[in-house]
Parts: sequence; C-alpha cells; structure tokens
Amino acid sequence: MTIIAQSRLRGRPAHPSGPTFLAYTPNGRKLITVGSNNVIRVYNTGSDGEPTNIDDCQENNTAVVASNEFFITGSEDGTVWMYSLENFGREKMLTRCTLPIRDIALSPDGNWAAVASDELTVKVVDTRDMLKVLYLREQQKPVKHLSFHSSGSYLTISCTDGIVYIYSLTKEEPELLRKVDGLIRSLEADAEISSRAIWHPDGRAFAAPTATREILVVSRDDGERQRTFSGGHMGDITAIAWSPNGALLISAGTDRKLLLWETKTQKIIARYDYSNIINVVWHPHENMISFTTSEGELYIYADFVPAELSSLLEITLQPAPFINDPLAETSGNVRKTITDGLKERPVHPVRRAGTPDSLDEILGSDGMGEDEDDFIVDDDGAGYAAGLNDYGKRTNGHLDDLDGFDTKRRATHQAWQPRIHPSFQPGSTPWRGNRRYLCLNLTGFVWTVDQDTHHTVTVEFYDREFHRDFHFTDPYLYDKACLNENGTLFSCPPAHGSPAIVFYRPHETWTSRADWRTKLPAGEVVTSISLSDSYIVVTTSANYVRVYTLYGTPFRVYRQKSSPVVTCASWRDYVLTMGNGLVGGDGSTSLLYTIENIKRDEVCQSEDVVALAEGAELKSVFFSDTGDPCIYDSAGVLLVLQHWRTPGQARWVPMLDTKQLERLASGRKEETYWPVAVAQDKFHCIILKGGDRYPYFPKPLLSEFDFEIPVSSVVPSDESEEAALNDGPRLEESFVRGSLMLTLLEDLVSATTATHAQRADLLRKEVEVDKILLQLLNVECREGEERGMKALEIVGLMKDRSGKLIEAAGKVAGRYGRTVLEEKIRDLAERRLMGDEDGDI
Repeated sequence: MTIIAQSRLRGRPAHPSGPTFLAYTPNGRKLITVGSNNVIRVYNTGSDGEPTNIDDCQENNTAVVASNEFFITGSEDGTVWMYSLENFGREKMLTRCTLPIRDIALSPDGNWAAVASDELTVKVVDTRDMLKVLYLREQQKPVKHLSFHSSGSYLTISCTDGIVYIYSLTKEEPELLRKVDGLIRSLEADAEISSRAIWHPDGRAFAAPTATREILVVSRDDGERQRTFSGGHMGDITAIAWSPNGALLISAGTDRKLLLWETKTQKIIARYDYSNIINVVWHPHENMISFTTSEGELYIYADFVPAELSSLLEITLQPAPFINDPLAETSGNVRKTITDGLKERPVHPVRRAGTPDSLDEILGSDGMGEDEDDFIVDDDGAGYAAGLNDYGKRTNGHLDDLDGFDTKRRATHQAWQPRIHPSFQPGSTPWRGNRRYLCLNLTGFVWTVDQDTHHTVTVEFYDREFHRDFHFTDPYLYDKACLNENGTLFSCPPAHGSPAIVFYRPHETWTSRADWRTKLPAGEVVTSISLSDSYIVVTTSANYVRVYTLYGTPFRVYRQKSSPVVTCASWRDYVLTMGNGLVGGDGSTSLLYTIENIKRDEVCQSEDVVALAEGAELKSVFFSDTGDPCIYDSAGVLLVLQHWRTPGQARWVPMLDTKQLERLASGRKEETYWPVAVAQDKFHCIILKGGDRYPYFPKPLLSEFDFEIPVSSVVPSDESEEAALNDGPRLEESFVRGSLMLTLLEDLVSATTATHAQRADLLRKEVEVDKILLQLLNVECREGEERGMKALEIVGLMKDRSGKLIEAAGKVAGRYGRTVLEEKIRDLAERRLMGDEDGDI
C-alpha cells in the first residue's frame, strides 16, 4: 500500500534563490545550510527559534559537511574552510583549488575530508593536519559527487563522464579497486540532476540514480548490479538518501515527487509532492528528514515516515538489497549452537555497580536516584527491604554478575565451537549479481540466471559436433550441477514445504524419455553431488551418502563416518567422499577422505587425512582423466593421490605450485587460478585477475600449465652460463615428475584391464625417465671427478631393461675422462646382467 501525503510543509527561506546544501551533525543536534550568499545558517534541531548566522564566509557555497565539533564548506572560488561549532568562528582553510569546488565528503571519524573540484584530481585532506593530503588521479574528467563508506575505508567518486570510481584508502597510497561504467549518466559538474553513489549503511553495496530514472544497487566486492528501485519517477532524479538503518530510501526528482521506498521490497510506500528538491538528508536518530531546493528554501519534516510505517526506522541495521544475498545463504551442515551450562542472558543492560571512590559511594544514597523511586524503609522488620535476607544479612545483589558463569556450574559465556570445513560443490561459483556457474569442466559448463520467480539454466558444450547446447526454465531453483559426456545432473534445496530433488538428464537415449528426478526424505539437504560413467552420488546434511545408477535406481545408502560431509567426486566405479574429522590443536577439524569401489563394494582408503598446508583451505576435488584423485587448495597447490588403490599406501604428492610459476616471477602480475581439470598431463584452469576469486561472465577462456613439482627454488635465467648451471635442478624436477607419472600409470595398468596402448605408454615412460637420468649423469660428469659418487648413484636409479642406456652411461663417463666411474658403471651393468642388481654399488 502506498501512502499519499495530504498535508504540505511550508519552506523556510534559508538563502537566496540558487543551489542550497545542508548537513546534519552526527549527533543530530545541529543542521547547517549554505547557499549562494555569504551567510551560513546553523539550526538547532527541535527548536523553532532563529538559526545562528555566520557572515564570515565565502559566497556561492557549493558543499557542506559536518562533524560534532566542526563543519566544512566549499565554494566556487576554490577554497575549503573549516568552522568551529563551539564558537561558530572560522578556524582554518583546509585546502584550495584553482577551479570551483563541487563536493566534499567527510569520513565517519571526521579525520579526512575528500574534496572534488573541476580539477581532475580529488584531494583527501587530513582535517587535523592539512599538510597531509592524498591524491586520487585515476579519473579522466572532473568529479561531481563523493561518498565515504561507513568504515571510512572506501570512497566512491561519481565522475562527469558517467563512470563511478571506487577507491580503497586502507594503505598509504590510495588504490583504485574498480571502475563501474554504464551505471550513471554523463552530467555537467554544476547540473542539478544527481549522479551520486551513496553507500548503504551495511557497507556491502552502494546505490546510484541511472539514466533511465531508476536507482540501482551495486555490490562493493564485485561491482555487480543487484536490486533496482524502478517505476517511481517520471523525471530525472535529483537526490537520494538511505535511512540510518538502511531499511528505507528516499528519492526526489524533477517530476516534483519525493518518494519513500522500502529497501527489502524496492516498493514505494509513501509519496509526497515537493518541487525543485536538490538535496535531502535523514536525521541520524529521529523520524525526520530535511531537504533544500533550488529556490533557497529549507524544509524540516518531522515525523516524515507515517506512523503506521515508523516501525521500519526502529529495527536494527538492515542488509543491502542483493539479488542473492550471501548473508542469507546457509549450508546444509550447520550445527546447532551448544548451550549446555549456559544461562539466558538478560536483554537489558546490567547496571554497573559503583566503584569505591565514586561520588554515589562517597555521599551515599539520598533517595533521589533514578532507581530509588520505590524506596521503602523496613522499620518494622516485616521484610519489605529486599536488601536483607532472612538472617538480617545483606545479599550479594549489589555485586556485578560473574560474566559467563552461572551459580551451579561453570561454563563459558559462549560455548567453544570448532572450525569445520564447510560443504561445497566442486566446479561451482557463488552468486554474482543474478548469475552463477553451477558446473565448469572440460566437457562444458552449466550456468543459471535468477529471474526472481524462477531460474533459467543453460548447458553449453565445448565440442558442439557431438553435443547440442540446451536451455530450460527452472522452477525448482537448482543450485548444484554435474556434467559429463553422458548427461547432466542437478539438485535443488528443499523449499516451501517441498523436499530436496535430484534430477538427471542424459544427453542421448534410445527411448522417448529417460530423464528422471527423485525426492529426498524430508529434512535432508543436498550438500554435494557427483556424476561418473557408472553412478550418481549424492551427499546430504544427514551425513548420508546416496548412490544411484545412471537411470535412477537406488543402489546404496550409508552414513559417512566423518561428518559433517564436505564434498564428493567420482570416476567410473570409484567414489571419493570427504568429511570433517577430529579437532586439531588449532581448533580446526581435520579433513578426511574415503575412496571405495561401489561395484565391488571394496574400500580402498578409509578415513585418511587430506594433506592440506597450515592455514590452507580445500578449493576443489576431482579425478584426472586417468582416474587419479586430485585436490587444489587455497595456497595454489595442485596435489595428486599416489598409490590410492592400495589400502594404507596413499599419499598426496604436489604436482604444481602455481605461486612458483615463471609468469609470476617478476612480481608484476597478480593472478590466481580456478581449477577445472587435470588431463593429458596438464593442469587446466581459468586465470583470475584483478583480485577476482571466481570466474564470471562472459565465458572465460581455459588455460593450461605443465606440471612442475616444487623441487628447488632456482630462478630460470636467459644467460647461457647460468642456464647451464640450472640444468641440474631442472633435470632433477623432470626426474621426480616423470617417476610420479610412471607410478600413476603403473597403478592404473595393474588395477584395470589395460589396453595395448596403455602398456606401450608405460614402456615409453620408463625409457623417458631413464633418458632424464642419462642427461642428469651428463651434468654430473661435466661438473668434475668429485661428483662421481652422485653420478654412479644416478646410473643405479635407471630401470633400463635392455641395458642400452646403462651402456650409454658408460660412454658418457668415458667422454669426460671419468675412467673410474666408467669402470664402476661397467661393473653395475655386469651385475644386472647376472641378476645381482640389488648388490652394493
């Protein structure tokens, strides 16, 4: 319901006709206005008396901001002055520009004043020491509006070229976080139409008027468009302001409308008719707004929000209106707060007892205190005085409660909770605006768009010769997906009384309809899903692992020992599940994994530890194209599980540390990597730049990196001599990497029905590793005779089945004149020929 105000306030003539500006002090006690004349007016809130006039000021003032102790004004002559609110005198000139001042913003603590003028540079001046100045120079055109974040750490700049700049002021040198183009319209610096980007009180987003006469909310972290306040104004918007708790928004326009919006619904809840409004502000604590017009008038509107809606001003801080609010998303494995031994704390504050030297303790009580209106003298011993117990003794009620302890048993004020690993879906991203990826892999990608009442899901493939892209309307609001060559798997959370649903859609079938969906038991939430060539795996908030065949037949249901469940992955008949284990000394749970063969009903690894570095978090888990489990952590390290088919023998081996990539050696690049797959002996990923943590639209390109096991920290060089010195470490890394890939292939060949191509590949890899050792032997022989022991050890590492490479090793030693080494290599070859290869070298 929209309320249309019938009564109309009369404006106060504050200044001559022309742009007029105003600001409340943070405590709300004073309101300051400036205008086109050389008079500043200071009004006392709640008083109908005449304001205090300050005549010692410049003409044509264009901006004013205030703290509780002072206020600052800017004018068209380029000067910025600070005035005292104690004696209303001019204190100092903060700064001066060569062109007119257009706006001033004051940090919440009052220590910094940002000044915008028709110059291209924005100055951020220390109000305590005007010699300390920060300069913001990235913008290409003059600045029209400024707005400080509620923490004072960020500053938004609305430029006359229609671009919003977001600066971070947390470091010594200001840093441009991002530019938001296409949000506001291009305007002249002195135009009465507004393009101001104002921060929401919760600090996660800001709002700005658009060229289409709407107000659009933009996320601070990623610059994505969120909710829109639309359909209100028929003319250009001239002013907007959030209520102190962020629950309401007011806007004024050239259509003579002053509108009151509810933030949560983006609906208009009240309309007022006032013309020529160019500035509007909320009172910091009361149901009151003030606004000024281009006619020089001031309006102070008490009880602005209608009585039936005033409760919206009394609630706590409200969140910014996001399309998919990350604060509202909860994981399915949230545990209840432990409350054993804790008492309910009173919601009202406990009054602090007086200290021994306080005035009340020294003078005593005279019965006039605010808490002694019901004072009774117990002059007849009838027990009216609550201060004495049955034995005539004073109780301990005058003492402060021991915070966090109850009278029967000791318990901490807030029960200690271990830090657990939250559940996640590999390959998916969080909401960014109204879009997110549900799945990203080498087959293709699945993404969804929030349309408020429903979602639209798109599935696209990289190889369009074998698969056709498809798109459908999603009324179930699927939030997880898996994609492979056979089909696409989806799941959705329970909603509106409906249980969670799992839906599978195959790409090709020989029947008319082969897709299926199943409902989970009431109360269960899907925490992760995986899809292989043989099975579908679903983990739930009840710590169940549910296994289905590809066409919907329930195959197994069991409860995982490590809980809550974190994630899962699958390949052919193998399923890997992860969950939280025991709590470590740092208060975090360990991450445990289990691998089992579903078809054979065999457990390969049971509740083993996932080897994460200290402080690192698991980012993704998947199987390689040859079926080896891989993980990628927040430290940028890719690890593979070696010997995982043998119980108790598995170990995590690093294959690549992305922070040691040669492309990052200069230190000029700042980028991270989103893991996609391990295939064809390469790491496939998406490069993220500009501080992004997740890929976004348009569809990102895939990059691939060769494996590089972190063996040494030698920095590559183009100098020929230094490059020769690096041959040893480079070859050593190649040997370790080649040996790892060889063992992974050996495990695969021995555990499966290997093809002829796989067996041939195994022999080829053995020869490649021996050739690397032969090159390494060449390096050692080149270094000198003193390296002979290591050289002979390298020859002993060869698996040469034919004996040709060991014979070549002897020739390498002879070429460098290492006769002793050559003889020992010949002896080693003879022992191997006789079958005594395990003898001493």
